[in-house]
Amino acid sequence: MITNIETIEDVKTFVKQLVQEGVNYHPDEDFTQYINIHTDNPTYSVEEAAIRNELNYKCFDLCEQVGEDIYNLSQEVYLIETGLDKFIPLPSKDYDPTS
Repeated sequence: MITNIETIEDVKTFVKQLVQEGVNYHPDEDFTQYINIHTDNPTYSVEEAAIRNELNYKCFDLCEQVGEDIYNLSQEVYLIETGLDKFIPLPSKDYDPTS
């Protein structure tokens, strides 16, 4: 697991790692809330969730600083990593969810 978020590439790496862990990541979700569908147990221990939550906060901060939309970025990484980009269009950089 990546240990620090300093660049947009770090944000992408973090999301890629979450996809590899089998998580349907959403930037607003607390990592203590993820449940393994096969076992009905938490996906992450309290410590593992705390680490991921801290990294997620850093992703938000960095994206805000550089003007990157964390939702579009994470969706794009998810779609590419899962191969769903072959069926679902990647989010547009010009997309404004408030309009």
